[in-house]
Amino acid sequence: MREFVDVAKALSDSTRVRILIALKGRELCVCQLVELVGLAASTVSKHMAVLRHAYLVDFRKEGRWAYYRRVGRDAPKRAQAALRWLDSSIEMKKGMVDDATRLAMILEIPVEELCRTEK
Repeated sequence: MREFVDVAKALSDSTRVRILIALKGRELCVCQLVELVGLAASTVSKHMAVLRHAYLVDFRKEGRWAYYRRVGRDAPKRAQAALRWLDSSIEMKKGMVDDATRLAMILEIPVEELCRTEK
């Protein structure tokens, strides 16, 4: 039951859902996620910890920066099922289209430059 609650908690927050949608098919640095959702790096890191605890994302460190991606085929079945459910349930509403447009602009900025300017 604990695993179910962890996944439900992870998906119960709109910011975490936005992050999971942004991570579909790509890896992003925390500074890119900060820029996308408009929250402090510490807040985004807390959201990422919830997603990691639910086994919905993996991360790697490269120097000072952390990069996140959605879990793959080796993830627990419940995590894979949750991500499939999320992908099939979410319609591209205005906010998500706005996020996709904003993310496209963010991806044009070199990560080193974006992370260097992060406050």
